Amino acid sequence: MGQTLTIAIAEHGKGTGKNIVITSNGDLDFSKEGKAIWAETGLDIQKLAQAAKFKGKSGTFLPILAPQNLDADLLLVAGTDGLAKDSAKHEFAAFGGKLIDQLSSRPGNTSRVVLDDDLFAASNVAEVAAGLKLSHYRFDKYITKNNDDDRASEIEVTLETGHAKDAVEAHKDRDCVTEGTIFARNLVNEPANALGTLEFADAVNELEKEGMEVELLDEAQMKKLGMGALLGVAQGSVRPPRLAIMKWNGGAKGDAPVAFVGKGVVFDSGGLSIKPAGGMEDMKGDMGGAGAVAGLMKTVALRKPKINVIGVIGLVENMLDGNAQRPGDIVTSMSGQTIEVLNTDAEGRLVLADALWYTKETFKPKFMVNLATLTGANMVALGNEHAGLFSNDDELAERITAAGLETNEKVWRFPMGPAYDKLIDSKNADMKNIGGRWAGAITAAQFLKRFVGETKWAHLDLSTAMGVPATAVNKSWATGFGVYLLDQMVRNHYE
Repeated sequence: MGQTLTIAIAEHGKGTGKNIVITSNGDLDFSKEGKAIWAETGLDIQKLAQAAKFKGKSGTFLPILAPQNLDADLLLVAGTDGLAKDSAKHEFAAFGGKLIDQLSSRPGNTSRVVLDDDLFAASNVAEVAAGLKLSHYRFDKYITKNNDDDRASEIEVTLETGHAKDAVEAHKDRDCVTEGTIFARNLVNEPANALGTLEFADAVNELEKEGMEVELLDEAQMKKLGMGALLGVAQGSVRPPRLAIMKWNGGAKGDAPVAFVGKGVVFDSGGLSIKPAGGMEDMKGDMGGAGAVAGLMKTVALRKPKINVIGVIGLVENMLDGNAQRPGDIVTSMSGQTIEVLNTDAEGRLVLADALWYTKETFKPKFMVNLATLTGANMVALGNEHAGLFSNDDELAERITAAGLETNEKVWRFPMGPAYDKLIDSKNADMKNIGGRWAGAITAAQFLKRFVGETKWAHLDLSTAMGVPATAVNKSWATGFGVYLLDQMVRNHYE
């Protein structure tokens, strides 16, 4: 049973709440508004802090329950030492994430947070609000019992600031990205029995309410287009494949769009090259790339930028039955290139091959970025701290890398080249879908590169999409990685 969170932004003194939060720096000094509130308690901050070993470090808190002379259930002193006005955005989001952890488990369901105006500029207030919301997110729709009777079902947090007007506007803009990230998390967190190809397509269709144009290609239409690579993956499942195309027409008619392509394998058994049983349940998240593209397109629809944006996702399920694709089969992709399928568990690249070619040929984009939970080799190399980045264009790669550092959705670029490309040559077809044991993430990228032509392109291998350790802004199994990163990259360079 979920706990709902409402966030408001108000001028100082106009917030209400039974919990009061004031900020303190490393010198245990408060803002003007914080000093006024603290004075009412009549307490000695130095003495209390020493007893609690509180030094005002950002992300630490000094709770005072039922403070004397103050009409509040809780006074919470929030440390900000280490934060500066120009600190990275993710540091302010982390402050908000740690703060909501405190407030959601404390008595009282309303809180006012008195922010220091010198430290929390309007954009920083918006990041705090994003951190509150992202950290508070839980995927608990299937939990029918509330095991914590003391936890309020609804909580309200008001952020008080002297920059309220500008902060409201900044929050409105930033919240579009937060909503897109949560949309992606919800899709990836859904169990595979609830979210199949058709259900995912239905979720994408909902974006039409925000002004997005959505087109869905069915199996017959894809067969007519010659998408033998994608359809080969889907043929072992009773769930029909779909290609979902999302179009945001915010720019001038005829302007080349920017394009994002996602792998949407709603469940990956590995096919006849079946995966081990241990951990197979996580393969409900093998549509993490498609989830990120859908989340990005929701962000685009909400904030309505004046550019043209395309999102394309290939939706399939990789299953075993009498009609499943066999190791050794040769399929013909939409590009006309033939592929020898040596491993049916290297299926995501087959889906992306046709999705990338379709996007390139249909929309002639300025660039394409594809996102996919593609290889275990990427996770071996990078763990889940960075997504793997592969690209045929240095400028595009540099822009994605810079946006990753700005948003803390970090990427690391791998090399590519003819020697790696040679590893996927086949004696029986134009290429094979695996390149051997070594450089598995790179050979997968080389495979994709054969379907992008001269278009500027980048591939993100997402070992960051799910199952990562909890952070200040994410307690969820699914992360929504990629939404904030790519939205920021587009803002910085294409609007």
